[in-house]
Order: sequence, then C-alpha cells, then structure tokens
Amino acid sequence: MKNYLVLLSFLLLSQGCSAQKKSQLLEGEMKTVNVQKLGYYLYYPEDYETKAKEKFPLLLFLHGGGESGDTLATLKTNGPPKMIAEGKQFPFLILAPQNPDKKKWWNTRAVVQLLDTIVAHNRVDPKRIYLTGLSRGGGAAWEMAVQYPEKFAALAVVCGMTPVPYASWIDKNMPIWVFHGEEDRSIPISESETMVGQLQKMGHDVKFTRYPDVGHDSWVKAYQTEELYRWLLQQKRNN
Repeated sequence: MKNYLVLLSFLLLSQGCSAQKKSQLLEGEMKTVNVQKLGYYLYYPEDYETKAKEKFPLLLFLHGGGESGDTLATLKTNGPPKMIAEGKQFPFLILAPQNPDKKKWWNTRAVVQLLDTIVAHNRVDPKRIYLTGLSRGGGAAWEMAVQYPEKFAALAVVCGMTPVPYASWIDKNMPIWVFHGEEDRSIPISESETMVGQLQKMGHDVKFTRYPDVGHDSWVKAYQTEELYRWLLQQKRNN
C-alpha cells in the first residue's frame, strides 16, 4: 500500500509539472497605420508667378509648444508666420505646419510626408530646402536633421533641445546656426552649448548666437535677424 501511494504521488507531481507553461519566443508581424491631420500655412514669394520657369527655395518652419492645437491662426503669434502677417516679404516659399497635439511631440514622419507633397506639387528646388524651428519645434528640427540627413541644405535652431548623441548622425556638409537666450529658464542655454560644442569637435560648420539678458523668447530676435535669411539663401546641397 505504501509503495502504491508513493507511485501515485509521483504520477500526480509529474502531471502537475507537465501542465506548467514553458517560456516561449514567438514571431509575429503587424502592419500599423499612422494617420495625422496637419493644418498648415504655405507662403509664396511675390515673384513666384512671374518667374514661372524658376524653382524656388523652401523654408520649413516648426513652431513651439504654445502654438500647438487646432487653431491655425495661432501660428501667426511667433516666427516667420507672424512676420508674414505683419507684411514681411521673404524670397522663398515657407511651409509652416501645425502640430495638432498640444502635449505631444511633433510627428516628424507626418511632417516630412507633408513636405514631400508640397515639394512635388510646387516649383521647389530640392537642393535648397531649409529647416528651422523654435523651442519644441527646435527640438523637432534637430530630430528631422538626424532622420533625414540628406534632405536639408541648412538648419537653424532657436532655443531647442536635443540629445548630444544626435551629433553623430547629422550631415557634416549641412551648415547649422543655433540661437539661444542666456537667461532661458524653460530650455537652458546649456542644451545648445553642449550640442554646439560636440558638433564643432566633430568638424561641423556651426554658428552660435547667444543673447545676453534674453529668456525663452529668443525667437523674437533670432527671426528678425536679416542675416539669417541671407545665410540660408547661400546654402545649397551638392548631392
């Protein structure tokens, strides 16, 4: 009887062990779709129609967090859209999309899809596409320069922030101009100092403009710098 109980216990224990699930590594695949509705402003220079055979440069402008949402007119509060609304004339097209998510990062894939569509349907010189952004849009501009290193002829970042390792992925042939206020409490100037320093060590062509006694709104002075637009127009990709 004793031997029978021992055998029965062994069989029950074996069955319990075999019923336990083993760890597994499964393969799978899922096709995802990311759809985002982007409102935007598209500015044409005054001679776009008269110079019908000419291709024009284009500036992609990415706004800051305060202009995010679903009210497109908000874009006119800062940067080139504000200057256009006040009567400023620019010598190139300007594409200014709006991030619809107030608390989320820019969807840079959606932005580049919009950019490519605008370029395909307008007389844009693909070798003279410029990228700029302020604050959150400045960070997104850094990101786009990393993700699409052969798309932009020049980059201008105003009080943006970015991981320093991004420097290794940015095209060395693309000139960069960084602006930042020394009294910025939202995004400290150290964010730009560190990135600029790393880029310069790696041999990048980087200009750095610091504004003493200026806080986070360094974009006011930066985008009123006429030399910025002359500098942009001097840049053209060779490949």
